[in-house]
Amino acid sequence: MSNSEIEASLRVTQLADLTERLTDLIALEAQAFEQRRPQAAAAQIAETSRLANIYRHETARIRGNPGLLSASRVEDRLRLIRATEAFDAVLARQGRALEAAKAVTEGLVQAIANEVAQQRTRGVSYGPGARVHSMGIATSITLNQSA
Repeated sequence: MSNSEIEASLRVTQLADLTERLTDLIALEAQAFEQRRPQAAAAQIAETSRLANIYRHETARIRGNPGLLSASRVEDRLRLIRATEAFDAVLARQGRALEAAKAVTEGLVQAIANEVAQQRTRGVSYGPGARVHSMGIATSITLNQSA
């Protein structure tokens, strides 16, 4: 093997290792959300962010110069392909888990807002002509719409 083949295979192997580790961490996060334990997902967020940043950087470098991988061994490239496919699958799983958690959270916020609105409604008189005075409608507030 030439030096360029060795370097390319090493780069592919390192990227596959990184992808597999990132996949494992994201799978743990998805599992935590699926089990309704988002606090468990928070434990790995720093490491996941660090690895995701490295992954983004490396994939951008490869997109800019695909020749970096072309000299690597076929079996190394196939491992990277399998790792990337698994990564894509776990990202889709995490997306579904996060969407479900978001729906539950929004439902809770709406239920709390409705309960607050009911608590604010008070009667001001008694008898057949009694009136109910409402203090206003409670609505939920979104502080960050991009979240």
